[in-house]
Amino acid sequence: MPSENVIYSINGPVITVKGKTELSMMEMVYVGFDRLVGEVIGLENNLTTIQVYEDTVGLKPGEPVYSTGSQLCVTLGPGILSNIFDGIERPLPALEEKTGSFIGKGVNVPSIDEEKLWDVKILVKPGDALSGGAIYAQTQETPAILHKIMLSPLLSGTVVSVKPDGKYKVNDEIAELKDKDGNMVSLTLCQKWPIRIPRPVEERMPANKPLVTGQRVIDTLFPVAKGGAAAIPGGFGTGKTMTQHQLAKWCDADIIVYVGCGERGNEMTQALTEFSELIDPRSGKPLTDRTVLIANTSNMPVAAREASIYTGITLAEYYRDMGYHTAIMADSTSRWAEALREISGRLEEMPADEGFPAYLPSRLSEFYERAGYMQTLSGNEGSVTIIGAVSPQGSDFSEPVTQNTKRFTRCFWALDKSLAYARHYPAINWNTSYSEYISDLENWYYDNAGSDFMKCRNELCAILLEESSLMEIVKLIGADVLPDDQKLTIEIARVVRVGFLQQNAFHKEDTYVPLKKQLKMMEIILYLYHQCKKIVAKQVPMSQLIATGLFEKLIKIKYEIPNDRLDLFDSYTKEIDEKLAVYLNK
Repeated sequence: MPSENVIYSINGPVITVKGKTELSMMEMVYVGFDRLVGEVIGLENNLTTIQVYEDTVGLKPGEPVYSTGSQLCVTLGPGILSNIFDGIERPLPALEEKTGSFIGKGVNVPSIDEEKLWDVKILVKPGDALSGGAIYAQTQETPAILHKIMLSPLLSGTVVSVKPDGKYKVNDEIAELKDKDGNMVSLTLCQKWPIRIPRPVEERMPANKPLVTGQRVIDTLFPVAKGGAAAIPGGFGTGKTMTQHQLAKWCDADIIVYVGCGERGNEMTQALTEFSELIDPRSGKPLTDRTVLIANTSNMPVAAREASIYTGITLAEYYRDMGYHTAIMADSTSRWAEALREISGRLEEMPADEGFPAYLPSRLSEFYERAGYMQTLSGNEGSVTIIGAVSPQGSDFSEPVTQNTKRFTRCFWALDKSLAYARHYPAINWNTSYSEYISDLENWYYDNAGSDFMKCRNELCAILLEESSLMEIVKLIGADVLPDDQKLTIEIARVVRVGFLQQNAFHKEDTYVPLKKQLKMMEIILYLYHQCKKIVAKQVPMSQLIATGLFEKLIKIKYEIPNDRLDLFDSYTKEIDEKLAVYLNK
């Protein structure tokens, strides 16, 4: 179809069209003879600005711009899970088959396989009234996930006819609907949705259930709620990606969406390789059965990087609407913000802090506010939890992306390079991290983890805080001049740091720790602390208590007690009583 719109100027991924056009704001377009995917981002009286999601090398003024009449959308249907997409939902394995190692220009590949047959069960019959979000069919997408085929949130009407259960392709008609205007609508296995518009829900519910991760420093000290938002800021080498990998493998979300946004190619390759090899601890099958990977490396077009987190969150919302709990790992939002800055510079917009555009905070809020624990349009409960990594240059947490992210997240896991260099992982600094979900989750912990869980947690936090204050004194005058009760605080804090907060991702008993064991570990550490406190009050030197070997023994509990043998903690309590009896009975 011929186009009246032609390219006037080209500036990297930003092109302009001069003269009046019929294009609308945020409309998806095809640019040039290669039909590169683009999006309208600015409209003036006689000038239209378009950002292109592909490489513009070789594009020339005078080439045509084709209108599509719709916004930039993703295709939602069976076949998303286990796949690897780029920032605008083009499947990378299919692109590799078609173009080789590097993505060719203007390559048009369906987002999901249009030839694969799915075994579909129809759940409606003629005469049924359907509203937006209603589930009308289902198919087993992977061994782990039942895919529920939903009506678009924008549609409602009455079912006129249905096909029998059987094998269908994603674009095959399986039912016909008469909408409220009397139009006949063909229902298939897939639908499209604009990536920048949140999918509607029935109700936003309180986020009062934790995302259980099995990582002690997170579950105990700084939990995040299902439907919450957390930030992981940290400099180079502090373990942001590895922390997100641990969360992806062990958290109790049903679906994982991992967005590699502007990361190094070799790091993304490692991530994709590792994900394909991981076994899901819940099912014993490959973790990819419930994972979507979006790979947008640093050498890919910068505009697609800006779109990638919206693509990821839209896929997460789609599975949330089926009634699943989804977690999206964005690694890293700093690279996404840098893409915003680059495009903003090419548009000659007025820069704000450190060259970032003035609308950086609003764009961050648009992303993080799409998290939530929701009642969906189909009546199910589902959630989207966002865990965004931030990569501040030089570990400077005062830079704009980190500071603005703190405004829109209620959980802040600050990674510390000194802990990382000391091989203390996860390298989450307990003095600078925080979680504002504690009060919301207290009742859940009381009912599901143990009535003493939050009490023990608060006491551990108090010990770590006191140790932090004491270490300032120790740096000035040394530890020898401290009284024995303060020496005890420092020693028990060491047990908490090394024996509880530090965790070995490669040890089968320590890589994931259930909440019941976390509580038992806290209880035994605090039991030793309280017993030693009584002894120190009797003027017994702290050196004698250290000589019992109990402190070192408790540090090794995380390895020596299996997760399914919590009864063994009783023997440790008995040993503490036996070794300290001689001092307590004085």
